Amino acid sequence: MPKISAVIITFNEELFIDKCLASLDGIADDIVVVDSFSTDSTEEICKKYNVRFIKHSFEGFRDQKNYALQLATYKNILSLDADEALSDRLRESILAIKDKWDYDGYLFNRRGNYCGNWIRYSEWYPDRQLRLFYADHGKWGKLNLHEKFLMSNGATIGKLKGDLLHWPITSLQDHIDKMNKYSLIGAEEFHKAGKKANLFTPYIHFIWGFFRSYIIHRGFLDGRNGYLICSMYAKSTFNKYKKLRLLNNNGVGR
Repeated sequence: MPKISAVIITFNEELFIDKCLASLDGIADDIVVVDSFSTDSTEEICKKYNVRFIKHSFEGFRDQKNYALQLATYKNILSLDADEALSDRLRESILAIKDKWDYDGYLFNRRGNYCGNWIRYSEWYPDRQLRLFYADHGKWGKLNLHEKFLMSNGATIGKLKGDLLHWPITSLQDHIDKMNKYSLIGAEEFHKAGKKANLFTPYIHFIWGFFRSYIIHRGFLDGRNGYLICSMYAKSTFNKYKKLRLLNNNGVGR
């Protein structure tokens, strides 16, 4: 039976890391937590579980996750964020393939919780993720904010039943704070990659972002929460390109 290493990166994750680690019971044979020097009780919570807790300066989400992969004992990897947990149905699916691992990587849906409510539409669901994979068949790539595990050419990918549960936003203020933080990170990543923005770029992305998430992806069916998610997504996109334009012009993104 193949053994699985669970890999998690953390920074001040005391709200949900307990849920995350508890959901790995009976699934992971090895748990690696790479922490970028948390100042809350993240370390104390982690040490209640059988984990290897390693402190490492944050290098960006993509690079931090690639560093964490190097510390895993086994090549079969389950990669989770600290505010994620396996649902019971997903646990069953993973246990089933531990007896018969047919693919190089596995996709499953991620369901987001917004301020205490589970979201069914917009770009939050099904939000398919590739988080279970054989480490030698890919690596974390793309931008350091919207990182994805990229499988090598010829790698096979299957699909598992069950949801990865995600608690990204706990309050409206939390949403605003993260929107401001990630729009700046995104602008800086785009600037490093040589992307450009003109006067109209932020407005075009704002309109298209809201239309795509609220209408095409049916965010309106989630009521008030759907409207908030889609409007904040559009505003975050607007801010990212506005900050990118400032960086393009004079190197100032704040």
